[in-house]
Amino acid sequence: MQSPEASTAATPTQIHLALAAFADEVVGTLARLFAYVGTLVLFAILGLAALGQLPDLRDDEPAEKPGWSVADRSPPAFALSRLDSSEKTASYTIFRHPEGGRRDVMGWASEADRPKVEFKAELLAELEIYREGGEFDVARPATADLAVRMGLGIATPLEQAGLIDTKFGPVALFRPTGAAEGARVCLGYLKRSEEPALQISGFSCQGGTLPERRAAIACTLNRLTLLTSGNEPKLAELFAHAELKRRPCAPPGASDWLLGAANAQLRGAL
Repeated sequence: MQSPEASTAATPTQIHLALAAFADEVVGTLARLFAYVGTLVLFAILGLAALGQLPDLRDDEPAEKPGWSVADRSPPAFALSRLDSSEKTASYTIFRHPEGGRRDVMGWASEADRPKVEFKAELLAELEIYREGGEFDVARPATADLAVRMGLGIATPLEQAGLIDTKFGPVALFRPTGAAEGARVCLGYLKRSEEPALQISGFSCQGGTLPERRAAIACTLNRLTLLTSGNEPKLAELFAHAELKRRPCAPPGASDWLLGAANAQLRGAL
């Protein structure tokens, strides 16, 4: 038979064991509770992340990259020497691309001043100097943009309409495929340079006859001057060499500077 002293000594030990078991149970419960709450939070985060991706999953098209934007604070880099004091440029707009491209676009006259020709462009004439950047797509036909700028659809085919001689060398002319010889249509033009990577293009509706429109384009290009090259020494070199070949504009009624020998080889759709 156990003595009273032994029973008294065992009682605190049992109490301590009971308290320790209770504490272990509380700690285990809290640990399971934290694990449960943490799991719920993790599922909530994953659910929110999945919901955030749903628009991308529904849209198979890639996200649109930043494109061209108007650079209001950029100073003009080009100009046209004036033939008379009353002449002025109707607009000068500069566009920049995040990948480095720059387009300086000059335009003249309004729709009210345009002759009645077979185009619906808003300007009587336009000149664009495009300095290519990483955005330049070599696979895209340059004449596609030219057709749109002339007021035509992007799918409108153009055919080469000869060459003119300018201070930048021969420049190709373009018109809608199948246009009649005597039709009063605007002429597009395009000149590319590999070094520096440069493209000069535009269109003109000036003049009542095809020779006059050719002469108007040649005159425009010969009057094009560089105001500042920035950090592009090759651009300055290109214009310096071109200035040595500048020739005066042909008087009204004079024959245009057409490279007739090359014209026979440049007809056809593009």
